[in-house]
Formats: sequence, structure tokens, C-alpha cells
Amino acid sequence: MNLEAVFHLPKSHFAYAVDPETLHIRLRTKKGDMSAVYLLHGDKYDWPQSTQLVKMNCFATDDLFDYYQGEIKPLFRRCAYAFLLSDGNEKVWLTEKGFQKNQPDTAMGLFEFPFINPVDVYQSPQWVKEAVFYQIFPERFANGDPHNDPENVEPWGGKPKPDNFFGGDLQGVIDHLDYLSKLGITAIYFTPIFEAPSNHKYDTIDYFKVDPHFGDIKLLKKLVELCHKRGIRVMLDAVFNHAGYYFPPFQDVLKNQEKSKYKDWFHIREFPLKTDPIPNFDTFAFTPLMPKLNTEHPEVKAYLLKVAKFWIEEVGIDGWRLDVANEVDHQFWREFRQVVKAVKPDAYILGEVWHQALPWLQGDQFDATMNYPLRESVLNFFCKEKISARQFVEEISHLLGIYPLTVNQVQFNLLGSHDTPRLLTVCKEDKRKLKLAVTFLMTYMGVPCIYYGDEIGMTGEGDPDCRKPMIWEKDKQDLELFRFYQQLIQLRKRYRALRDGSFQFINLHSEQNIVAYQRQDEANRLLVFLNNEAEDVQVIIHWSDLDLDPKKGYNLNIVLGGQKQIRVQTDHLELRLKARSPLIIQL
Repeated sequence: MNLEAVFHLPKSHFAYAVDPETLHIRLRTKKGDMSAVYLLHGDKYDWPQSTQLVKMNCFATDDLFDYYQGEIKPLFRRCAYAFLLSDGNEKVWLTEKGFQKNQPDTAMGLFEFPFINPVDVYQSPQWVKEAVFYQIFPERFANGDPHNDPENVEPWGGKPKPDNFFGGDLQGVIDHLDYLSKLGITAIYFTPIFEAPSNHKYDTIDYFKVDPHFGDIKLLKKLVELCHKRGIRVMLDAVFNHAGYYFPPFQDVLKNQEKSKYKDWFHIREFPLKTDPIPNFDTFAFTPLMPKLNTEHPEVKAYLLKVAKFWIEEVGIDGWRLDVANEVDHQFWREFRQVVKAVKPDAYILGEVWHQALPWLQGDQFDATMNYPLRESVLNFFCKEKISARQFVEEISHLLGIYPLTVNQVQFNLLGSHDTPRLLTVCKEDKRKLKLAVTFLMTYMGVPCIYYGDEIGMTGEGDPDCRKPMIWEKDKQDLELFRFYQQLIQLRKRYRALRDGSFQFINLHSEQNIVAYQRQDEANRLLVFLNNEAEDVQVIIHWSDLDLDPKKGYNLNIVLGGQKQIRVQTDHLELRLKARSPLIIQL
């Protein structure tokens, strides 16, 4: 046994409450090192009479480690526990004190989950698990009201630049709500809509005012109400890490320098303020047009928390996406959550974090983060072919292992955004690769988000090219691709297993670039096969690979893919997977 690789941490993502009655206890071991792992648990005040030994499930395997999990319901919402590890020849116990040969006969020195306090249980909005998001960059989605266009507006469909305008607005979104409903969208994520001089609006002037080029608060209320009538939730973008150059408090600092009453609202290293060669005040990156806010300052904190509350109460929005969230202090986000959840308990709080984000996902700050690590793995396998199927499975398994199930179920999964090249461009305009990536997005655990225009085949390199005006001419839209997105969204809505069912990779015993997994709930088991090979492939799946008894007999129904792709044998299934194509089977 490689005991150096064994890891457990109490009261963490390795031991957490799923609900007020249920615990998930996890253990990490070296990959392939153990033949079995068991969890011994009981009440510390009634040990050993209350003890039970439960076999743990290996739910994920990455390139280095196996991750085991046991689900238990302590009788009195508390438990002490230890692990029994076996490699087939040797057995070792793990307690809080370390490794030992003999089974513990007392609760002293064991790991503990002292008590499941309901207030500490990680809780996310239930509606988010059901949602399919659509990201809209308002300036580029649709021009519904030419009367509020900027003076230098350009004709719709032109080439995007960092500083040009095409006149997109909120009325344009209202005009196309039928389109979003037809696609199957149930939630919209808007990039910033508050007053700002740029086309992207991440340089806020007034946090309490809708940008006049987009409309006003009355129009925003109308938009939210119309969305809610259609069952569509609305999430706005909060830019609290930094303000804009023309934000009045910053203008006051520029004018009055060290005498400004707002000088402590920002992180200023010296006076007078200067921008060359780099700003002598903290900014987003090194952009002097975006001075960083001091969120530890009581006045700044009060101002921004008022903003967070205002748009929920006045307009009825359903969530906040938090820009550059990882550069803001944790205490601010803790208070932000308390304010938001007090006003709207089921509001979705989503942080922009591009890396492993566990410190923000303890239940006291965000509900979820933008899952860019997942995006990178999906693109590297399906679109760029930079990694093998085995590596892809290991990378996704790593994400399953480092986050609690309750977090993975509501992570915000995206394949493109206003900050990245468009999906079809990353796929070098190979629609088959795009379809594989999107199938994974729509059938994986978490919340899928579509970047506007991806569903009709829009292309574009990185910013600003990925921010082209939406194509509305039917003859220029890829309607076949639209129908494919539509079909996947309907499948996700039809089968609850695809939304919050269990997820498990299927071992194909093959080095071919094929990924297979199953999603399951009480009603359905769905098998998903994604063939990323350039040719058709025959695959044999033994019933034992699916943990099924072939004697029971099962009905198989293809819900995505061509017919006559399955042959059912006594002890296995024979599948014909078409080149670069998905196959989904309902069992």
C-alpha cells in the first residue's frame, strides 16, 4: 500500500452534509492501490454499539488518485468514523491519529463530524439544476430601439472592434424572447447593463442606472416580467472588483487628489495619481480605466451591498454573476451573500473564477463558479484533440473529486463566452466536433450555458471578434445546428437523470478516443457514448460494466443518434458508433 497518497480532511469537501440528515464521507488513495475501502462509523456517545461498516464506492479516478465515497445518515446527526483499507493482502485502519493495524474499540482519536447544523449545510437554488442558461452581450444581441442608439453607431453586422457600437439594447432582447423560448432557454445571463462609456460596460459610471443606450429601469422591469411569464430567470453582472474611470467618486479623487473624501475608496499607492508606465493605483489588470474598489472600506461595502439589494427588490432579478470575483476579499462576499439571500433566498450567486475555486464554495459565499477548468478539458479533447479519452476522463474525474456533489450539481458550465474564441472557431468549423462538445455539456452534471449565436453557427476569434452582432437573417443561420441544440435541451428537460441524476464513467477497456458515461435517477438510466474518432467504431459493453444483471432483461431506446446502432446479446451490448458522433440510449 502507498499510504503516503491516502488523504482525508474532516469538515471539508471530504466530509460534508448533503442535507440536514445525510453525510458524504470521502477518502483519496493512490490510483489502483486498493481492492476495497470501508467506512466504520457510529455515534461517539454510543460506541461501539452503534457502529456500522459500509463499503465505500470509488466514484472518480484521475491520473494519480482514486476517490472513494460513503453516504451515511447518522441517527443523531453526528458521527465518529474511521477507514479500513485493503489491497487484497494487507489491511490497515486510518483514524485521526494515523494508521494502525487493529480496529478501533473506542471513539477517542477517530475522525468526527460533530453535528449536522442545518444552517451550515451548503444550499443552492433548486431551480438552477433545472436551468439552461443563455449568455447575452446586450450591445450585440439585437437593436430593438434605434432612438437610443449611440451617436457613432455602425450598421448591424459590421466588424466588432474594442470601441465601436452597433446599438443592441434591452428592447432587442424583448423582441426576440420567442426565439429564446423556442430554443428552450430557461435563464438569461446578461453581461453588464449599467451606465458605462464602453460597449462592454465593465467600466461602470452609475451602478443604480441602466445604461441609456440600453433603455431604462422601466424597460428592464418589463423585460424581467416578460421573462418570468415564460419561465425564464434573469441574472445580471455585478462588477464590484473595480469601477470605471468616470465613476463619480474616482473623478473626485482625480480632481482633489489626497484631499478627496473618496481617496480611501480605492487602493492608491501615492499621490498625485498617474497612469504611466503603469498606474500608481490598483486596477483591473493594468487598465487605468478600471480602478479597483476597496471593498474593505465601510462606505464602499455599504454602497455595493445596497446595489446588490436594489436590483433584486426593484426589478426582481434572480441572480448575480460576480466579475473578477477571486480578487475581492472573502469577507465582502460573505456579507454579500447574507444581504442577497435575505432579500431572495433562491437567488443564484455565481462567481467568475477561472481556476480551482473551492475556497469560495464553502456555502458562505457563492453558489457556484464559472467552470472554466471543465471548458478547457472539453475543448482540449473534443475540439482540439490535444488529450486522449483517458486523459479527458481523468481530468473530469478530478473535478468530481475536488468538489462536493452539491457544488458539482450547480456549477456553471460553459464552452464559450464574451472572453473566449467562439466554439465553432475552436473546432476549426467542424460541426461534428462542436456537436460532441455540446452533447457533453448538455448531458453532464451542472448547469449548461450557451453563448449567444453559438447555436446558429456563429464564428469568431477572441475578444473583440467573439462579440459580433447576432445574426438574425434566417438564410445566414445554421438552422440544422439550431435544431440540434433544441433537441439536446428537450432531452435534458425530459429526463431528470440528465439534470441531477448520478454520474458515472463507463470503462470501455479501450484506448480509442471514445467517452462513455451513465446518468441515472429512480426512473431512468441513460447511457451516453461520444465517439471522437474519425471513423465508425464497434464497441462491446458487458452488462457487468454497467453493474446490471443480464437475466433481468432491459428495454433499450435510442434517444439521440441513428437507429440500428445496437445489438443486444446475452452478456453484452454491441454498439456501432458513427464517426465523430454522439449516441444516447435510454435503458
